Amino acid sequence: MDTEDPYLWLEDVTGDDALDWVRAHNEPTVDDLTSSPRFAELRDGALEVLDTDEKIPYVRRRGEYLYNFWRDAEHPKGLWRRTTLDSYRTASPDWDVLIDVDELARAEGENWVWARVSLLYPDYDRALVALSRGGADATVVREFDVAQRDWVSESDGGFTLPEAKSSIGWIDRDTVYVGTDFAETPDGLPAMTTSGYPRTARRWVRGTPLDDAPTVFAGEVTDVAAGASYSHTPGYERHFVSRSTDFYNSLSYELVDGEPVLIDIPTDAHFSVREDHLLVMPRRDWAVDGVTHAPGSLLVFDYPSYLSGDRTHRVLFSPDRHTSLESYAFTRSRLVLVTLHDVATRLEFLTVGDWESAPIDGLPGLATIDVLDTDPDESDEIWLSASSFTHAPSLLHGDATTGVSVIKQAPEFFDASDVITEQFFATSADGTQIPYFVVRSRLRSTSEDSCSTSEDSRSTSTSEDPGSTEAGTSPRPTLLYGYGGFENSLTPGYSGIAGRSWIERGGTYVVANIRGGGEYGPTWHTQARKAGRHLVYEDFAAVARDLVERGFTTAEQLAAQGGSNGGLLMGVMLTGYPELFAALVCQVPLIDMRRYHLLLAGASWMAEYGDPDDPEEWAFIREYSPYQRLRRDADYPALLVTTSTRDDRVHPGHARKLVARLEEFGHPVSYYENIEGGHGGAADNAQAAFKSALAYEFLWRTVGSAKD
Repeated sequence: MDTEDPYLWLEDVTGDDALDWVRAHNEPTVDDLTSSPRFAELRDGALEVLDTDEKIPYVRRRGEYLYNFWRDAEHPKGLWRRTTLDSYRTASPDWDVLIDVDELARAEGENWVWARVSLLYPDYDRALVALSRGGADATVVREFDVAQRDWVSESDGGFTLPEAKSSIGWIDRDTVYVGTDFAETPDGLPAMTTSGYPRTARRWVRGTPLDDAPTVFAGEVTDVAAGASYSHTPGYERHFVSRSTDFYNSLSYELVDGEPVLIDIPTDAHFSVREDHLLVMPRRDWAVDGVTHAPGSLLVFDYPSYLSGDRTHRVLFSPDRHTSLESYAFTRSRLVLVTLHDVATRLEFLTVGDWESAPIDGLPGLATIDVLDTDPDESDEIWLSASSFTHAPSLLHGDATTGVSVIKQAPEFFDASDVITEQFFATSADGTQIPYFVVRSRLRSTSEDSCSTSEDSRSTSTSEDPGSTEAGTSPRPTLLYGYGGFENSLTPGYSGIAGRSWIERGGTYVVANIRGGGEYGPTWHTQARKAGRHLVYEDFAAVARDLVERGFTTAEQLAAQGGSNGGLLMGVMLTGYPELFAALVCQVPLIDMRRYHLLLAGASWMAEYGDPDDPEEWAFIREYSPYQRLRRDADYPALLVTTSTRDDRVHPGHARKLVARLEEFGHPVSYYENIEGGHGGAADNAQAAFKSALAYEFLWRTVGSAKD
């Protein structure tokens, strides 16, 4: 480290001095930003979107029932419930409530937040339920008897785990694979990795002590994690173990007679085994039988033959410069490929076995489509979601061999009758074309109080000509959103909150598909890792400049927003490109890249950013690390920083130290830290609406109109 850090004490998450500092900074921010009538409108509008009973209750089928987790105004912590398909198709399904989290929290005096649930195959009469305190990643796990509507106590042989970042999964009714912070390990090494995740996997039998469960697999302390899983596909039951040596590389094995047999694929490849089909998507060039396949290809092998050394395969997908494979899913007789063509979704259905394309009816056009659920062991049933920036989500259900139809429709939360979506391309510093979406009103100027109407229907257009915008208007307040990391793609999707809080009020909303994401396949991401990280920031800056050059906005009207890795992006914009923005909203951010790997889960991200303790890697990290680049004599844009005390993924010390250093240098900054909420920043809908309203009120005050 170049100089001693005087703010290390702010890394003491729940220390008295640190929390006193948090409260002292929360109070003026809340007092200021909540003082206008507009804040109440923004908060109430966001809460209406989150709490409405008209939103789609998304479900997953398990056996004869459809299961759903639901939050609303009456049940802010939520209900775990189920119904039948026939009932679900009605306007008012008959829900059978299994767990009322609000009631549970009241009864136990705990701030429980629902995390996840795993049901026992094939009867689905027992569940492993994970609950967190305040929304943290660390959870407690309990077994739930679905038929009896009651918890199975530890004294009755129930599977229970204390609070930790655990992994647990069913093998059969009386056996699970488990990884957690064991009190003792046979090899004497720590039970958790330096990243804070399980290092060992054990086979735990009901009624036996957890610490006596035999270890089936162990990784290294410096790994990200190790684990075990069981595939229950009838006739193809298999046990798998793996160790993630870093965030992108892992060694995977099948346990055969208790011994691990390596699945010899590239360590950074995505893969899956379905019956006797092995699907592999390499993330770098992969030579197989003398043929080199590009990153992002999808190959299928015969799995037993592959383990024996046979590399005969078929190519199911090959990327091109415009098209990438986003994801895939199996039904019983179909393989569904979800691809992106210049960030627009396309679906293709292949017949399992001969891998020929098969038609299907009912797919919508001009929408982002996601596969929500399938049950390949049982049927060709498929659940899809479709939405766009201006169309609220619809839920489609049907059969992958015939067709799908809409069975649920979410309400529209803002008037999009005059809102258009356009795609443009900015030229980054190295000449790469960077796509971005612009969502804006066709007719209305920002000085008007309400949306104008238009007889024109909603439209989506694409233009690469700076002078050919469909709705030429004067520059407007513009919010640019970005992420740029971990191969996460930002695809067009509906946001009722952004629509109400920004677009409907006259703002322009922009999503940048910068490198670091996965919009154009693995290479779009891998070229921006470690020493290539500067490309992420050059891309985002290029989009910001392009928005001004095309006349959409001005630097005085341009704001940007991002969270987590996107919060790091905001920190780099603050310190590296301050002249491009008038305001930044920086949420649950990474900021101190000299120490990120020492804080909570930070060590797991060294494959993305690099190792600050390696002088060669610190040399490129220090070029952008926001904390080290803060300057007293800089002219920074207005800044709102938010985080969560209960975020046990990205340490809140990053946000705290950023603010403390800025204040030391005499720069104004607004800060809000939610005591609850985990990495998402909010533990319930009310907190989420409050946090959203803080951000939008800050944005309207800084880059929007002065009108309240």
